[in-house]
Amino acid sequence: MRVLMTGGGTGGHVNPALAIANTIKQNEPDSEIAFVGTPRGIENKLVPKAGYELFHVDVMGLRRSLSLKNIKAAYLALTSPGKAKKIIKKFKPDIVIGTGGYVSWPVCKAAAKMGIPTALHESNAVPGMAVRMLSSSVDRIFLNFEKAGKGLDCPEKLMLVGCPMLGDFHAGDKSAARKKLGIPERVKTVILSFGGSLGAEKVNEAVLHLMENYTGGKEEIYHTHATGAIEKEIAFADFKKRGLDKYENLQLLEYIYDMPDRIAAADIVICRAGALTVSELSLAGKCAVFIPSPNVTDDQQFKNANVLAEKGAAAILRENGDLCEKLVSLISDLCQNPEKRRDMEEKIGAFAIGDANKRIYLETRRLVDESKKK
Repeated sequence: MRVLMTGGGTGGHVNPALAIANTIKQNEPDSEIAFVGTPRGIENKLVPKAGYELFHVDVMGLRRSLSLKNIKAAYLALTSPGKAKKIIKKFKPDIVIGTGGYVSWPVCKAAAKMGIPTALHESNAVPGMAVRMLSSSVDRIFLNFEKAGKGLDCPEKLMLVGCPMLGDFHAGDKSAARKKLGIPERVKTVILSFGGSLGAEKVNEAVLHLMENYTGGKEEIYHTHATGAIEKEIAFADFKKRGLDKYENLQLLEYIYDMPDRIAAADIVICRAGALTVSELSLAGKCAVFIPSPNVTDDQQFKNANVLAEKGAAAILRENGDLCEKLVSLISDLCQNPEKRRDMEEKIGAFAIGDANKRIYLETRRLVDESKKK
């Protein structure tokens, strides 16, 4: 099977695409798979590292404010389908699969016009612009959240599959994970917090405030926080300034390389609410406190988290002036009420779909087989 994947800009688009590609390779090792991204996105780092060929189509999103960049964006919107068509003719895919980001639009649009089977994966609770624009053209739309289907007028094309994952985030052995990470046996509550691979200033500030005013020095709590690359120096300096480096139960890292183990060991996870993270915590069945990024288009992270919060499956704190105090109050309550945590764990677990990779592969294979029969 020859598969052309497209999606880029952020890890939230690229990692699901890589998970789909890897699953196809695992099931059909002789498959030829390539990616189409933009010249600027994180796909330029992640895709070649994973061993896949990467083509480029330059495309940009329109800005809501008046900007000269909108002229370039409009020009690229007109020319990008033609460039995508050239790539498709060269690679000759049996199917094209998009996972979001602006680059998905010209590639999937061109493929659909050429009569090639096309599919999209929407990981967020509310469909992004590329998925909305392509919904009438593609053959199948895979959904992570059932709610996302309400924003699309094509029920016959929708398929609830969950979110494809690169790692195994199914509920792991908590005791084994804690032993592997060297967490003392006396610890009753393990807290994991992070703001993303690059970091988030407000999340770091709130978590360091939490460490200073609640978790620091408590032997029954073990708290690990990842600062992110951009915020590392500021956060580490603040950590030391607050005197938090003297506490053995606090661990400050730049980045978490062993996330499945860290999540398995945790009782409470404090983090952003990207679709991939929400799905990982659902699979792991963890008590989650989401601090959605206010800088994401259409407030997507809040909408993702709110799907769970409405069912009592997670807590949400907005990034505003009283975030620090609210975080201390909420974490204190959760640490002292294990029954409340268990209720949240059970409810968030109900959102998990554990075989997303397999579901997408099987439907991809079916679409290709049906196309070849025509």
